[in-house]
Amino acid sequence: EVQLVESGGGLVQAGGSLRLSCAASGLIFADYTIGWFRQAPGKEREVILCFSSMTGSTYYADSVKGRFTVSSDNAKNTVYLQINVLKPEDTAVYYCAAETGSTWFPPPLDDWDYWGQGTQVTVSS
Repeated sequence: EVQLVESGGGLVQAGGSLRLSCAASGLIFADYTIGWFRQAPGKEREVILCFSSMTGSTYYADSVKGRFTVSSDNAKNTVYLQINVLKPEDTAVYYCAAETGSTWFPPPLDDWDYWGQGTQVTVSS
């Protein structure tokens, strides 16, 4: 059984930082395209970052460029999202996901195979 488990969310003041983690079991992250998404209240889920170890491709949404960074620890089968200079508009539930086989990059929402349960990030002004 595949499981993706996010952690690291919380309440932080604007300008602060957080590091989110996404730990996988039942799959090897290096074999998949990995994405980080967020969904704010009343809004659609959006992809904010996507990368593929297989192709070396990386995508960052314009709204997070320069502030969000992805990294991974293959030994721990864990992917991290470093979020700096947090803004109130970053408040959302953050999800990680894994996908293989899509012809698109980043893959559309329907193409993603596995999702975590999400972790809440709340940024106070």
